[in-house]
Amino acid sequence: MQTYFASTALALQLNALFEPAADTPTLLGITTIGWISYCLVCAFQVLLFVRGMEWITRFLNWAGPLVYVVMIALMLIIWYQAGPSLLTELGSIFSGSGEYEAGPVAAFFAVVGTMLAYFAAVVINYGDFARFVKSEKQMTVGNFLGLPVSLAIFSVIALVITAGTVVVFGETLTNPTDIVARVDSLTLTIIAALTFFAATVGINLVANFIPPAYDIANLAPAHISARTGGFITAAIAFFIGALWVAFISQVGIAAFVDTLGAILAPLYGIIVADYYLVRKQQLNLQDLFSAEPGSSYYFNGGWNRKAMIAFAVASVFSVASVWVPVLSQLHGYAWLLGALMGAVLHYLLMRDTPAQQ
Repeated sequence: MQTYFASTALALQLNALFEPAADTPTLLGITTIGWISYCLVCAFQVLLFVRGMEWITRFLNWAGPLVYVVMIALMLIIWYQAGPSLLTELGSIFSGSGEYEAGPVAAFFAVVGTMLAYFAAVVINYGDFARFVKSEKQMTVGNFLGLPVSLAIFSVIALVITAGTVVVFGETLTNPTDIVARVDSLTLTIIAALTFFAATVGINLVANFIPPAYDIANLAPAHISARTGGFITAAIAFFIGALWVAFISQVGIAAFVDTLGAILAPLYGIIVADYYLVRKQQLNLQDLFSAEPGSSYYFNGGWNRKAMIAFAVASVFSVASVWVPVLSQLHGYAWLLGALMGAVLHYLLMRDTPAQQ
């Protein structure tokens, strides 16, 4: 999904340069330039992954600040074009009115749940990134600046831009690529498209590429390396992204993300409950990496059946909260519900298990 969105930024840049005909034929809803852009983005992501975490870090260190520069420039342009009416529109956004049936407070928590669902893979696989930091302080400072501080600043910028699009274009636009396409500036279009491409690729690598690559490798570490896991991930992602416009987008991005998060959320709840409540923060590190029968974490033939039961029940319920009409009021809370239920069920099933078994 993110790969496709990154390709739209590159396609915007190519369209601005070459101005193709409006009636260009499409395949699965994607134009020729769209397919070229999509394939280039896929190849670029794989190349970055193959080069290693150091290259990815350098790429993100360059792309991150540049995104802020372009977004602030876009905000100022939209603000200038909107004039005083922008403040009025901002006031209506903060008034708490909206179409969400349960009200503004429930809408806020539903959005928070969707955001957590989007980063579900990163949350579960946080160790894949934390192991590269040099100290715990560095990790703490990085998380503080990169999450609450960065998110707050970026949210304010996004709110101003979104409010401005209502005034300037007469409709709410939330995709930066769509907004830039409406701004009559070839220079800004090219710079912004390049920046959004870099930012989306960076986010996609961290949130959706690296975690599954390592997870696939961990399924059979003797046969699948992290690099091979990355290639498998890229192949699967290529087909998902290619089908986004024609099929998957019809589901809706919120439902798609919430469903993915609903499946992964119980894993997070199980991991947290197991470490803090069941194991009392005590782990046998040697046995943790052992598949020998009789070791602390061998369980039943190498599988913890109680944890699997907790995961199955919690994930079915959390996915149902997205799709079953009777549970529609819980839509948006799928991640929170899945994590909570997974944790409770795992604790109840495992509470009599000795801490080191």
